[in-house]
Amino acid sequence: MDILNIFRRKPEAAAVQPQIHAMSEAAQFMGFDDPRFKEWMRNGGDSAVSPLSIKEAMRNTAVFRCVSLISYSIGMLPVHVIDTETKEKARENGLFSLLHSKPNDWQTAFNFRQHMQRNALVHGNAYALIIRSMGRVVRLVPLDPSLVVVKQNSDWSVEYQYTPRKGNIRTVSPKDMLHIYADSGDGLTGTSMVKVAATAIDLARELEDSQRNFFKNGMLIGGMLSHPEKLSPEAYARLKASMKEQYSGTKNAGKWPIIEEGMQPHQFTSSAKASQQLESRALQIEEIGRAFGVPRPFLGVDDTSWGSGIDVLGQIFVRYALNPWFTAWEQAIKRSCMTDIEREQLEVKFNAGALLRGSMKDQADFFAKALGSGGHQPWMDYEEVRDTMDLPEKTIAPNPLAQKGNGNEPKNTA
Repeated sequence: MDILNIFRRKPEAAAVQPQIHAMSEAAQFMGFDDPRFKEWMRNGGDSAVSPLSIKEAMRNTAVFRCVSLISYSIGMLPVHVIDTETKEKARENGLFSLLHSKPNDWQTAFNFRQHMQRNALVHGNAYALIIRSMGRVVRLVPLDPSLVVVKQNSDWSVEYQYTPRKGNIRTVSPKDMLHIYADSGDGLTGTSMVKVAATAIDLARELEDSQRNFFKNGMLIGGMLSHPEKLSPEAYARLKASMKEQYSGTKNAGKWPIIEEGMQPHQFTSSAKASQQLESRALQIEEIGRAFGVPRPFLGVDDTSWGSGIDVLGQIFVRYALNPWFTAWEQAIKRSCMTDIEREQLEVKFNAGALLRGSMKDQADFFAKALGSGGHQPWMDYEEVRDTMDLPEKTIAPNPLAQKGNGNEPKNTA
C-alpha cells in the first residue's frame, strides 16, 4: 500500500465502526493521530488478519456468556443508598429510588445497570448523563460510548465531548456524567475486555469456520464395504437399495448392513485431527473466560457434575470478578451523583448477599451460631436474622388455647 494513499479527509458525519484487530489492506486513515493508524503500525502494517468488530465478537457464545453473566449479575443485585451513621437505607434521598427502581422513564433499574455494565465490558466505558432539578438528581440517561470522547485539558481538568447522532457537539463536565470503567491504561478511559480477548476470540472464530467448512464440504463417511473381486450389477443394485431404505437416516443410525459375495466391512473412527480441534475449541472458551474472570463451569466447559463446590466457585466469582465492578459503580456514583455533604453522610452499596449465601444447611448453621447456639457469643438477634433473609417482621400470635381454655381450669366455687 502506498503510504501517501492511506490517508483521506474525514467526512463530516463519519461514524467509525469500532474494530478490535488490525485494519484490512483497503483501509484508509484520517491522519497520523488516528488511533486505527497507530494500531495498524504497531502490528507492522499487517493486513492479513481480517478486522473483527464488536458485533461479530459478541456472536461468539463464550463472549456473550461472559458479558451476559457479569452484566446480568450487576443488573439483578439491588443497590442501596445507606446512611453511614445509622446503617439504615436512606429511602428519603432521591438517589435511592433512581438506583433501586427507576433511573429514567423508559428503563427499569435492572435494564439500566445491565446496559451500562455491558457497555463497560464491551467498549471499556459506560456513560450516563446526569439530569438534575433544583440540585437533585432526577434522571440518569445512558449514552452510546462510541459517541463520547474524554478530553483532558492543559489545566488537568477533564471534560466529556458528546456528539449526538443529530445535533452539535456537547461538552459535559464530570459532575454531570456518570462514567463507569475498571481497568485503564491512561487513567481517563477504560479497557475493553473484548479487545483484551481479541486474539482468543479471533482464533475461536477461525476454529468455528474450519469446523463449519468441514461439515459443509467434508465427506462424512461412517465406513466402507470392500469386495475381493468385482461386484455384480444385480448385487450392487440390491445393496444400494437396501442401504438407502434400511440404513440411511437418524432412525437407522448404528445399524450394519447385510452384505454378500464375500464383502468385508471396515468401520471408520474419528481422526486425531478432529479430536484436537474439539480440544482447541474448548481451550479457546477457557481463554476467553480467563480474560473476563469467569470460571470454567460457568461457561459449560467441564463435563463433571456440579456438586457442593459450585458454592465455592460462586463465591470466587463474586469476590474476584464482580467485586471490582461493585467498587467501580459505588465510587463513580458517589463521585458524580452526590454533593459534598452527601458524600460525607451516605454510602452506595451493592447487596451481594444472595450470591454469597451457601446452601440452606450452611445458612442454618451460621445463623444458629450467630444467635448463640453451641456456647457461642451471640452477635445477631432474631429480627436481624429475618432481615438478612429478606423476611418480614413476625409477630407472635397469642395461643388460642390460652384464650379459650383447655377445659381443665379449676372451677370457681365462690
